[in-house]
Amino acid sequence: MPDAAAVPGGVAIVALGPSRAPRPSTTYQGRPVLVREEVREGRPRWVAVVGIGLAADAAQPQALQVREAGGRERRVAFKLSPKRYAEQRLTVAPRHVELAPDDLARHERERAHLTAVLRTFTTAREPATLRLLVPTAGPRSATFGARRIFNHQPRAPHSGMDLAAPTGTPVVCAAAGEVLDVGDYFFNGHTVIVDHGLGFLTLYCHLSAVDTERGREVAAGALIGKVGATGRVTGPHLHFSVYLNTQSVDPALFLPTA
Repeated sequence: MPDAAAVPGGVAIVALGPSRAPRPSTTYQGRPVLVREEVREGRPRWVAVVGIGLAADAAQPQALQVREAGGRERRVAFKLSPKRYAEQRLTVAPRHVELAPDDLARHERERAHLTAVLRTFTTAREPATLRLLVPTAGPRSATFGARRIFNHQPRAPHSGMDLAAPTGTPVVCAAAGEVLDVGDYFFNGHTVIVDHGLGFLTLYCHLSAVDTERGREVAAGALIGKVGATGRVTGPHLHFSVYLNTQSVDPALFLPTA
């Protein structure tokens, strides 16, 4: 299991009851949620592993909608704690901040495509583990969730972890899965997205080379690309994101302690 952190950008692990009954179907804000068995003090139980969006309001009540195998529905409430993230100021090429009409149109097409990809919830595949391998060698930033200011202009918070490494450093798949998407995007550069099942996805951006293809089954630790500086970057690094139920969540919760 990942480390629990019921905060915006974190992961809430919510107990649903003993696992002697079939796995319940669970949603959060209308999106299906990963449910798996956990053994606590020798007692197996179902738990929902819920990705919390960075924009979540911790002051508001939170709840899962749970449907049992027999059709009974119930609501399971849980609480969030507030979290304040840092601010990050970056300087990049002006064309990646003030978009020309053609670049803006390209970005809008790519955003629609990536939004659809990140909504994938594959029920035929179940993650073997929710702990991940570090995808490349290099220092990890602690900038997930940081409010980003590019060339003095505020933009969306940082949705992943950056791992600094020279161009050409191997990038491996953080867990077994299927390559869901491969593309060259305006902001993300050369990108690979891997589906690990039940809405658990990983994303690898700014690659200099891609060594896999869409639809390929990949093992944990398999080579999928090389570090680069494609897209909107200040230098070579790997941008690594983790998604649960369409929400980007802090990758540090899934990785070994640095």
